[in-house]
Amino acid sequence: MANRRLVIAGTGSGVGKTTITLGLMAALQKKGYTVQGYKCGPDYIDPTYHSAVTGRISRNLDSWMFDKETVTDIVAKNSNDADISIIEGVMGFFDGKSPTSNNGSAAEISVLTESPVILVVNCASMARSVAAIVKGFQTFSSEPKIVGVIANRVGSEGHYKIVKTAIEQECGIPVLGYVKKENDIDIPSRHLGLVPAIERGELDAFFETLGNLMLETVDLEKLVAIAETTPIIQGENSIFNKHTDETVAIAVAKDAAFNFYYQENFELLEAYGAKLHFFSPLKGESVPADADGLYIGGGFPEEFAAELAKEVGVKQSIKKAIESGLPTLAECGGYMYLTNSITDTNGEVSEMVGIIPGDTTMQTKRAALGYREIKGTEENFLFGPDEQVKGHEFHYSTYKTTSTYQPAYETKGRSGVKQEGYALNNLVAGYTHLHFASNPKVAEQWVQACSTFKKSKIQ
Repeated sequence: MANRRLVIAGTGSGVGKTTITLGLMAALQKKGYTVQGYKCGPDYIDPTYHSAVTGRISRNLDSWMFDKETVTDIVAKNSNDADISIIEGVMGFFDGKSPTSNNGSAAEISVLTESPVILVVNCASMARSVAAIVKGFQTFSSEPKIVGVIANRVGSEGHYKIVKTAIEQECGIPVLGYVKKENDIDIPSRHLGLVPAIERGELDAFFETLGNLMLETVDLEKLVAIAETTPIIQGENSIFNKHTDETVAIAVAKDAAFNFYYQENFELLEAYGAKLHFFSPLKGESVPADADGLYIGGGFPEEFAAELAKEVGVKQSIKKAIESGLPTLAECGGYMYLTNSITDTNGEVSEMVGIIPGDTTMQTKRAALGYREIKGTEENFLFGPDEQVKGHEFHYSTYKTTSTYQPAYETKGRSGVKQEGYALNNLVAGYTHLHFASNPKVAEQWVQACSTFKKSKIQ
């Protein structure tokens, strides 16, 4: 295993770290390197780009949702056959769960994984002042190891030389290259329509352009050299070790409408004995007949609401399966899909599955964003009131009902504690995306519930 890792960090959101990360991945691929991608934090979308460029599933690394051992476990497990690992940061380098610590930040991930850091700086309208910004990031915390800079949005090669001279003199680290302001490419299909665009190969030319751009203006040889670091060895007690042979089948809705899943959630389910069967509600595929469980993740059902509404047979199969007691988890977009209807921002109403009494309405204003500490209710078959899971909530829709119902769990975030979601028999649904690596017992208990359901079908 090559011990090369880099965190590509930004001074803040919007400085171009995702574009540069993708460009570096594409350029390294062109040079013949096998690249493994990672994303700091809970984001689903950037890893999708990473996976498209590298041909390998990108992984989330989150030091708030799970412990150090799990962070390094994920890196060791997935980097062992790669030549170099590229870890994209989140927001600004030191931004995370709290304003008073590095917890959950790209800085903390760089320390936990002993990864050198490349800082991406927006140099527009600045010269020597860029060095002050870089020095501030260097001295703010002594633990992270910032080893280089990429200058973004420079006005010309002359501008770049001024910035490079100032940083290298004042900060003592190399500036590895630059991207001109005129070449700063906006990422297309950043969210809506992303998955189908990638699956159709529509972004291949974009990735090719980015890779060529990096090859022209970034010193890849120096970048690869400074990526050398200490090895991470996967421990014998990995949470992803196989605990039992395959025992149950869990159907997973996966297509352009439902595609927000943590890969580690899948792998933990498999570790406890689940075989995953993927199906597409958008393509008119019903719940597989042999399913012992059902997983409907997040995504953009509102963008495909009319198409989903037309698939009456699919909706009936899902409603019937859940009513029969099929152990089901629905997160965010999946939760919306199980309600009576989705109303989009134009006021168009589309009929959904109707297993959850109530309706969801899209709004232009964000409804919720942030990490969540989650405790289950008595009716929650996945985890109860004495168990905690961590996750993330991000949506623009609201749910409203006139019926009384049992919440699935209690969530705690910056805005306080609230009852959230919907629980009924073997259904757990809500807006929060759960990360099973924060509590692997969730995967174990889900498989156990599926096993019980499977036995009940045979009797």
